[in-house]
Amino acid sequence: MHFNVDAKTLIHAGKLIDGKSDQVYSRMSIVIEGNLIEDVREGFLSANDYEKYIDLSNHTVMPGLMDMHVHFGGEYQSKAEAPLKVEREMEAILATQHAVVTFKSGFTTVRQVGDSGLVAISLRDAINAGKVVGPRIFAAGKTIATTGGHADPTNGKALYDYSYPVPEQGVVNGPYEVYAAVRQRYKDGADGIKITVTGGVLSQAKSGDNPQFTQEEVDAVVSAAKDYGMWVAVHAHGAEGMKRAIKAGVDSIEHGTFMDDEAMDLMIENGTYYVPTISAGEFVAEKAKIDNFFPEIVRPKAASVGPQISGTFKKAYERGVKIAFGTDAGVQKHGTNWREFVYMVENGMSEMKAIQSATMETAKLLRVEDKLGSIEAGKFADLIAVKGNPIEDISILENVEVVIKDGLIY
Repeated sequence: MHFNVDAKTLIHAGKLIDGKSDQVYSRMSIVIEGNLIEDVREGFLSANDYEKYIDLSNHTVMPGLMDMHVHFGGEYQSKAEAPLKVEREMEAILATQHAVVTFKSGFTTVRQVGDSGLVAISLRDAINAGKVVGPRIFAAGKTIATTGGHADPTNGKALYDYSYPVPEQGVVNGPYEVYAAVRQRYKDGADGIKITVTGGVLSQAKSGDNPQFTQEEVDAVVSAAKDYGMWVAVHAHGAEGMKRAIKAGVDSIEHGTFMDDEAMDLMIENGTYYVPTISAGEFVAEKAKIDNFFPEIVRPKAASVGPQISGTFKKAYERGVKIAFGTDAGVQKHGTNWREFVYMVENGMSEMKAIQSATMETAKLLRVEDKLGSIEAGKFADLIAVKGNPIEDISILENVEVVIKDGLIY
């Protein structure tokens, strides 16, 4: 349920984490008008001066959380659980459910980095039109891969069971085809581009980390994306593939499992963001212990990649690589995104920096830091509230009690 903030609304916040400062403020007032934050002041202003009043004096109020790596429309299932086929229509129906679950857990903005094509783009438009409840979605559309690479949709199929996918369908070889694929994403209405420059864990292929884009190909991706004002997110496990992508000027490296010192230095030099997805690593590592959960070609990759991500995250954070929050929800269940905070803190990041990685840092990655990411005058009214203080116990972010998005209180 929700109601519209159609007049000035006063919120009393017992504690406030604004997304920018390292300080936790106490006894703060937030004034919302329409879909914008009008003012943030110290102390509790008189509620009598406002038409609507929300008492969160026993809560910690924070900016709406942002997850930079989700896949609405799917959740990984074991060999025994998986249906024989999943139609695209079912993917779209499930995506609406995943959006609601994610939204209720406090994530008011997500970046969908790859689906079968137009599912997230259509869902984004439905949410923006007020027809469906869910977070703001920044969508990449169909992921772009090379032949046989991670995200080639024909992997694992018999040769005569498929037609060779064309660039418009997300499979490219050479810079010319790269431009066709990127331009098709623009035509589809995507906000950005997702490419897979190395092998992946869950694809039906032997290697999980070999480079799968040439330098010329990834250069072309960035060049074409810039022409259309689109960001580029890069799935990468192996160091060589990610280094090619960083040199090309991509915006973020996703997973980064076998990132080496040279790759980290390049990321710092180029300002490239790292989106760790520790949650997915923990999930696949745990499930790799179970017989018949993964196909046999996937199991050894899951066993080796999973445990590595935590160590890479810890080293990258200590080295000074910029980090933006992302979970890969859709591998594990949607709505469990909060667990990433716990893993980040367990691996050396402070609670405040973990929260900032999901607020101001994610806003910078999306290039919307002028509108989102912090609680300050002039920004969209995206806020959440929890009981207790997450700086003392980050796990309380599992239980978000209030979600406000664009001036709508849920």
